[in-house]
Order: sequence, then C-alpha cells, then structure tokens
Amino acid sequence: MARTEHDLSQAELADRIGVSRQTIGLIELGKYNPTLTLCLAICHTLGRTLDDLFWQEPE
Repeated sequence: MARTEHDLSQAELADRIGVSRQTIGLIELGKYNPTLTLCLAICHTLGRTLDDLFWQEPE
C-alpha cells in the first residue's frame, strides 16, 4: 500500500491533504468514492499516478 510505503499513518496522510482520518480509512476500504481533487491530492502526496492508486482491473 502506497501510504504505508511512505511510513504514513492514516491520520498523517489525512492531515497532509486536509481530510479526516476516517475519510482515508473509508477510501482504503473502498467504501468512499473520493472526488478527483482529493484523488489528485493523495497522488501528489504519495508521488503516484491516478492509475497507480485508483485503477482497478475489470472483474
């Protein structure tokens, strides 16, 4: 997981991008669809692309 590869807790990532820890937790569980702006903030913070973090192969 990209967040843990950067040694960031959910709370630390949340603080860096201006959301709650709960929001990060829900995104990671797939129970919250973040806005494009939020996705880009996460990507920028973790140094990853949208495809790296959010692309899912069709089942």
